[in-house]
Amino acid sequence: MVVLNKIYTRTGDDGTTALSTGERRSKADLRVETYGTVDELNAALGLARLHTGEGEFDGMLARIQNELFDLGADLATPPGGPHEDKALRIVASQIERLETEIDRLNADLEPLRSFVLPGGTALAAHLHHCRTVARRAERLTVELAGREPITAEALTYLNRLSDFFFVASRAANDGGQLDVLWAPGKTR
Repeated sequence: MVVLNKIYTRTGDDGTTALSTGERRSKADLRVETYGTVDELNAALGLARLHTGEGEFDGMLARIQNELFDLGADLATPPGGPHEDKALRIVASQIERLETEIDRLNADLEPLRSFVLPGGTALAAHLHHCRTVARRAERLTVELAGREPITAEALTYLNRLSDFFFVASRAANDGGQLDVLWAPGKTR
């Protein structure tokens, strides 16, 4: 359980922060940058949710927001530490749920014959923004994995998540009818 009685602690005034293990790292550390980008993605998703209304679609996004905190906790806890048995980790069922939702949303969409530009509805534009932040978080996670241990599920989750945001953006564009398609060389 998390209890936040006091927001400032002054412990980060020296440019460091604590991982979930208590280990101090620079705020510029790649692991901190990685889970910080997941936090940024969560904020972008919060903005997207302002355009969903209530219902199943908003429920999916709300669940993903919660899972992004799980992902941040996973990335803030290097695998193999002394409390590994208590570490919060992304699990296969979370990835499988994303895949199921991608397939369900994609089933009603026409196949693409062009790349899609971010736009259409406000919700779709915000979901495209989420997709790009998710891809950046994925790139940082890949870089982190080259330097120190991460869980395979964290990386897989991010990969599926950006796919989810792409398909969800098309669904938010009236089932793809409002997609803005790329016209190569149109402005030459």
